[in-house]
Amino acid sequence: MGLGDRLIKLAKKVPLDLGQENVNTVTKGKEIAFAMVPETPASERGKRTAMDVGCRSGHQTRHLEARGYDVTSIDIEKLFDQCIVVDANKTLPFEDKSFDVIWCSEVIEHLADANFTVGEFRRVLKNGGVMYLTTPNSYFWLMRPLHWIGLPPSRLQRQDHTLFFNVDAIRKIFPNAELFGFFPYMIVKLQIRRMIGPLSPTFVIVEQKGSGS
Repeated sequence: MGLGDRLIKLAKKVPLDLGQENVNTVTKGKEIAFAMVPETPASERGKRTAMDVGCRSGHQTRHLEARGYDVTSIDIEKLFDQCIVVDANKTLPFEDKSFDVIWCSEVIEHLADANFTVGEFRRVLKNGGVMYLTTPNSYFWLMRPLHWIGLPPSRLQRQDHTLFFNVDAIRKIFPNAELFGFFPYMIVKLQIRRMIGPLSPTFVIVEQKGSGS
């Protein structure tokens, strides 16, 4: 095992909230995004619709259901009963303006073309609906020294990541979205809206579809 591989292995054991796999259901980025998903009023529980993209074992699906949404859960493979197998790289098998909420956490970095899939999200989102996404920031400050010694994002992150985003790339895909992040990464984790590019290990993206879209 080379020095680079040893550094990667060591970094994954450090108890920092960097969105890595061992804390991926409780990362601060997910907490920030989910706190923004509105509770469904009692009179509309089960009437408002949500899509959980990349649902895996259904962790976030259950959270969305607890908030009163009728959830359609999709993933590339079926890991729990409610999941519909859908390849998010292709046209989504849903009608225009089908969902009030789209939840998509730690998925777009796995795609072939994030612009295409996000365009599909916009198509199936209702007017006034909101999409909530999180994805790694591959170029925040802690990663820079590792890049300098020959460890690019493709080696530092999961092997199935295909896209590696900086803040400019995110703003290009989501020009009208609100961006959030967090800093620091251990006991105290503060939500931030400034300096997200250099400081936050995760992009939290919140985009509402306009009534004319």
